[in-house]
Amino acid sequence: MWTDRILFIDAEALVIDKPAGLAVHAGPKTPYSLDDHLPALRFGFRRPPSPVHRLDRDTSGCLLLSRNPKAHKRFAKAFEDGRVEKLYLAVLEGALAGAGAIDMPLLKVSSREQGWRMSADPNGQSARTHWRAIAQEGGRTLVAFTPETGRTHQIRAHAAFALDAPVVGDPIYGKAAPAMLLHAATLTVPRENKEPVSAISKLPLSFGSFRDAA
Repeated sequence: MWTDRILFIDAEALVIDKPAGLAVHAGPKTPYSLDDHLPALRFGFRRPPSPVHRLDRDTSGCLLLSRNPKAHKRFAKAFEDGRVEKLYLAVLEGALAGAGAIDMPLLKVSSREQGWRMSADPNGQSARTHWRAIAQEGGRTLVAFTPETGRTHQIRAHAAFALDAPVVGDPIYGKAAPAMLLHAATLTVPRENKEPVSAISKLPLSFGSFRDAA
């Protein structure tokens, strides 16, 4: 399964093309996850790799794993310091044009009826996202997102609350569908005295004709 999904590999880092539908970590609702595949991703190392960050279960694309504890610590610090460059592509419900920046704090809320989700709240954590419309078709828009911060569900919540255009297939902030069209397209992680970890992931087939516009 994974041979064709390796986007970058060296002694410190491994970037995989995570498929939509696979959770990064196991949980009460996701007993099957990437954790079950880590032994198969050792590629000659004794120690299995460890995910440095997370992608939502239904988000596909570039996911960084560290291959040793020291590298993990350095990579995690790069994410924490905001030095990692990330580009996401998403299809949104609605016809959008132009570009802009969203500065909207997000707060995690929960209820017995709906479970947990992120809410736009001035008392929440700061969350900043840049966006640019790429192409329109059938009342939907392919949008490029470059987040400055890395809050949970940040792009999904900003699309729904700030742009009033939820990600197609988003079961929480929009309308559920067979596939949620949000993809981690590129990832660049700087390193001292080494070339950066850099990876590009092509849009999956679920994006349909928007794949030609990316």
